[in-house]
Parts: sequence; structure tokens; C-alpha cells
Amino acid sequence: MVLALQGGMAVGKTTAARYAAAHDPAVTVFLENNAPALAALQGRGLDKHEFADYCEIQRAFIRQELDRYAQAARCPCALLDLGPQEIEFYTLYYPRTLGQDWPVERALAAELAALRRCRIDRTLFLRASVPVLRRRKEADATRDRGFFDYTVQHLLPAKERWFAAQPRVDFLQTDGMTQAETAATVLAWVQQCKKENL
Repeated sequence: MVLALQGGMAVGKTTAARYAAAHDPAVTVFLENNAPALAALQGRGLDKHEFADYCEIQRAFIRQELDRYAQAARCPCALLDLGPQEIEFYTLYYPRTLGQDWPVERALAAELAALRRCRIDRTLFLRASVPVLRRRKEADATRDRGFFDYTVQHLLPAKERWFAAQPRVDFLQTDGMTQAETAATVLAWVQQCKKENL
């Protein structure tokens, strides 16, 4: 079984995933890790504002995600911090935020088809208002979130709508929850998914 956590930057996905791994030894967590894609792209001078370059960049990120999913699919119960659906959404929607109508779907047809074959049994989308996300971001100096403002303004609303239209997606509103409460609720969701999958 492969589960995924979704939501905006600083909503608490990584903390919740780590908590689940610490409290349920049957759960294998795969945190977001862009190092393989960044290493493959290093020194190539690609510009994500150019269509051909953008496609090359996304190919690297899609390959990275396919590899991560292949590892997760071998586990009895895997929990992904983001996952294939995130890469699919970003690949298709980011150019629109630039005002571009690039034929990404056609150019990356094979790669997107491979992503869509990565079955996520259930996704939990963690929601929080932008002021709450901003407070959480500012309280965490351990991570670089330079893309935060752009994401919450241009991508997050579309991402929520996109995931709401996908099958097997649950939503958790976290505005009134502490970090610990969110993590405990995510763990309970994981355990319920496991129980239902038996």
C-alpha cells in the first residue's frame, strides 16, 4: 500500500510523516528529496522559463519520482511526502502561472503516462490558510522556502482544486491544530488506511 501526504509548503507534511514512521514501525516513509534531479541538471544551464528547457527539467524530476515510487511500491506500507501526483500537477500547471500555454502534455506524454501508472492508494491533503502557513514557515528556520510566496499565490489554490477532483483523496483542515495534533491525526489516518486495506 502506498499513501501520500499533500498540501502547501509549511503545512506540516514532513513533520507528520516523521511522526508516523517513529510511531508505527510498519510504515516506511519516503521524504521529499530533490537531490537526484538537481544532480542530473547541474551545470546544464537550463531555464525553466523556456519551453524546451522546462521539459528537460521536468523529465529529470519525473525520473526521480518514478524511482522513488518504485522503492515505495516494494514496501508493505509506504508513506510519501508529496509523490507522483505532485509532480504531475506541477508539470502541467506551473507554465500556466507564467502565462504560458505550452504543449507540455504532448511533449511529456510518455513521462506523464508513467507517472499516472504510479498508484497511490490514498492521499491526505493537509489544508491551512495562508496566514497560518506563513506563521509556520517563519517559525521554521531549518528549511529554505524561497518559493513560498509564489506557491501560495499562484499554485496552491489550483492544487487544492486539482486534488479535490482526484479519486481517493481525503482533506484535513489544520488551522486550529498544533503540530503534534496534526501529526497524531495523520498517524491515525495511516492506521485507518492500513486497517481498511486488510
